[in-house]
Order: sequence, then C-alpha cells, then structure tokens
Amino acid sequence: MRFRHPDGSTVHLAYCTNVHPAETLDGVLAQLRDHCEPVRRRLGRDRLGIGLWLAKDAAHALVTDPSALRGLRTELDRRGLEVVTLNGFPYEGFGAEEVKYRVYKPDWADPERLEHTTALARVLAGLLPDDVTEGSISTLPLAWRTAYDDHRAETARVAVRTLAERLDALAELTGRDIRVGLEPEPGCIVETTGDALAPLAAIGHDRIGICVDTCHLATSFEDPLPALDALTEARVPVVKSQLSAALHAEHPHLPEVREALAAFDEPRFLHQTRTATAAGLRGTDDLGQALDGEALPDASPWRAHFHVPLHAAPAAPLTSTLDVLKGALARLVGGPHPLTRHLEVETYTWQALPAELRPRARSQLTEGIAAELTLARDLLTDLGLKELP
Repeated sequence: MRFRHPDGSTVHLAYCTNVHPAETLDGVLAQLRDHCEPVRRRLGRDRLGIGLWLAKDAAHALVTDPSALRGLRTELDRRGLEVVTLNGFPYEGFGAEEVKYRVYKPDWADPERLEHTTALARVLAGLLPDDVTEGSISTLPLAWRTAYDDHRAETARVAVRTLAERLDALAELTGRDIRVGLEPEPGCIVETTGDALAPLAAIGHDRIGICVDTCHLATSFEDPLPALDALTEARVPVVKSQLSAALHAEHPHLPEVREALAAFDEPRFLHQTRTATAAGLRGTDDLGQALDGEALPDASPWRAHFHVPLHAAPAAPLTSTLDVLKGALARLVGGPHPLTRHLEVETYTWQALPAELRPRARSQLTEGIAAELTLARDLLTDLGLKELP
C-alpha cells in the first residue's frame, strides 16, 4: 500500500510475512498464493506491499540463481504484490515449535550473519518495483547481551562496516539504494533506541541505521517522541519502522491480572517482560519468569514483548500499547517530512495467542491481517497522508 505524504514523497505500508513461516523458496511462493494475495483481495486493493521474511535457504536459492529471482519477481507482479522491505532478523527456524533464544543466532560476530544480510540486499535490489529505488532491511541488533565480550563486539562492528561497503558497491552496480536497520529489542546489546546511538556512530555510515519496532519501544518503556527526536539529532536514519503493539498489564500484583498474563506465556517465542521502577527498568527474559514468584517487582505496570493484533487489544484486565504506536507514527510520518518511508505491520504471533484468540482457519488469519492493515491505513490518513491506488 502506498501513501502520498504532504511533502510529496511516497510512504510504503506492508505487512511482514514472518507470520507465515517458510524456510524454502517453494514455501515463499506458497505464501504468496495462500496468504498474501488473499489479504490483498480482502482489502480490495490492486496492489499490496509485503515485507518478505526470507530464511537462509530461500535467500541462498535466490541469490545464486538469477532465474529463481526473476521467477519470484514475476510471481509478485502476477499476484498484485510488491516488496520494498525485508525482515532480515530471523536467520532460520522461525516456524519451529520452540524459537526462544535461537532467533538471536547467528549474531553479527558470526560470519554467517554478514553473508546472509549481503544476500538479502542483493535479492531486494532485484525485487524492488521498477519505480522504486530505495529498499530496507531490518536486522538483529548486533547480538543477545550474553557471551558478547570486547572481541565479539569489535568483530560485529567490522562486519557491519563491511556490509556498508557492500551496500555502497551494490548501489553503484544496480542504482538501488538498500539500507539496513538495527532493530533494538529487549535483552539485546542494543535494547533501546538510545543504546543504538553509540554503535551506529562508531559505524558511521548513512546506509546503516535503525529499525524502530513500536512493540519493542513500548516494552522498554521508551517515550516515542524524545526517543525519535534523539535519533534525529544524532542524524541516525530510521531505515524502517515495524508497527506493532506490546502486551500491557496495569496492575500486575492482582491475581486476576496474573492469571490473564499466564494465558500469554507460551513455549514458542521469547516474551521479555519489563517494568519501570524508581531505580530504573527491571526485567526478565520471558513472561513465565516474571510470573514465577517475585522475579519482577509488581507495584507498577508490566509490559511484555508479545506482538498482539493491532486492531484487537486483549480483553480486560489486560490491554495493548497501541497508544505508543500512535505516538511514534505521528512523529515518524506526521511532520513536515517523514522520518522513514517504510512501514511494516509485524504481528507474527497470531498462532501463539491464547487458544480462544487464535485464528482457526486460513480465512480468519486473512481477515485479521487485513483488519490490522486497515487500522494502519486509517492512522496514516488521519495524519494527512493520501492513500494511492
């Protein structure tokens, strides 16, 4: 979906396909047929943006076989789909029964991460629509915080600088400007937007920036306005933003609230949980750990890294952080010029929701994703952007 900003530039809205796990190119092609095109039709659109997640094997197949890449581009066109952004955070296995900490491997100190992200950039340069020259990729925020010593930190910095050089060469070769954004996430070396400032300054390249995920922003209790203003002041480019909402519990000390939270404690994904105290931010790596005894203070609200559907906040006594998303979006695209032109709805946890909230059929998932995109579209038009055909 495309929108015209009041300054005349085009803002792209997509939804991320990591909600439809696939490890191979055949699986990706099946996603387009079974999920992406039905969402487009449900919205009544001639064209729909998707943020592709390409696992290691799918990316390798595309970057080593030009005919496969042409075939994917043809299939996108045939189904009324377009790609300007990729989710490069998960490397493989995102559809496994248990993902948890595995999603942070390989990190940027491992050579596989550089090679995979380079492959994604080359693939994206070949997938961009003919009238689009800028592409974006979100990636792991360097590494999970443990086992990250000075040596690995320097190795990671060198790898990201090498990526920047490769992006420069790719732009010269193809005329396509591909940028990569570190995506701050609770528990990682770069947990907040503030944590990103020093590493990005050390890298010092305008094709390496930040991906602002509004669920992660909210989970860390970051106020979106000063957070985004600090990025602007530091001249850190917002490569893309993932529009997502976290799980919010206003009164976590109450038994009924803990019972409601326990329904979201599931075995597949890590749900980092945070609370803001007078002594600073406190947290656990997972929701179950927060619910276990007194691991986390409960005198103030809790937020958990659980991407809940944008249009359907959990029932009381829980809610979502949709207001944080709205505040961030107003700053990202509501000003005289957009801070980013790539927006991506990223609710990948539909099948991890409590059983009574999960879509029971493919058509229900289609309707849910379409409803999220409709909400995002309405927020954008309320900010003065004009939806394009």
